[in-house]
Amino acid sequence: MKPTQNLNTKSPEEASVTFQVKDCALIAKATGKRARTLKDLRDILETIGPESLFYHFWGSLLRPRFEDQEYHNDFASWSAHSLNDKPVAERLGIVDPLEFDNLDELRVELMDIIDERIDELEMLPTASRDRQFEFISSDIVVFATHRTIKDPHDLKTVIPELSLGSIFYHFIDGRRRSDACIDDFSAWLATFKNKYQDVIKSIAEIDPYFSSLTNFREALTEEFVKMRPSTV
Repeated sequence: MKPTQNLNTKSPEEASVTFQVKDCALIAKATGKRARTLKDLRDILETIGPESLFYHFWGSLLRPRFEDQEYHNDFASWSAHSLNDKPVAERLGIVDPLEFDNLDELRVELMDIIDERIDELEMLPTASRDRQFEFISSDIVVFATHRTIKDPHDLKTVIPELSLGSIFYHFIDGRRRSDACIDDFSAWLATFKNKYQDVIKSIAEIDPYFSSLTNFREALTEEFVKMRPSTV
């Protein structure tokens, strides 16, 4: 899911399209797949659907947080707290999904890390039955907000007012929906010929994964506040 800088632009006639702001929610769904050991986890990872991978890496951004997370994906957290295997938890915990072009590449990286750890262990730790890893999938439900943006320079006032669901939909899920792996706002800005390449590049360099949606929204706002007519 790497951000791509080679953006195609539309014709001047198409460049005045209005941006439609949307909101979303993630609906979690049980898959019935459970793991008690690293081998179980690895075997299920090989065939589990991409929606489950997406949920276990990104879903926590929309779940309530009552304290800072030590690990940013569910696989690492489970390995640490249910298997008490800190070495593999740390290796899984530093995996950044944005460094991969797609979820299948991410899947391979996870399996490689787990395979390496299995080779190191003489005996695999086993989670208790009440601490099994439950693979969850999800559906994304999209809501219309009836809010539109016509002028890119309005983004500096619009972004701070967006719900976290809107931030997630347009910047996180947007990259997944885009063949070019870019967020919805960058795709929209790219329609204005080459006017906003600097801000598009700056947005792509902000990594939301090891942060929170609130902090990510603040970082985005800073970039849009700096956007000036002289950069277009």
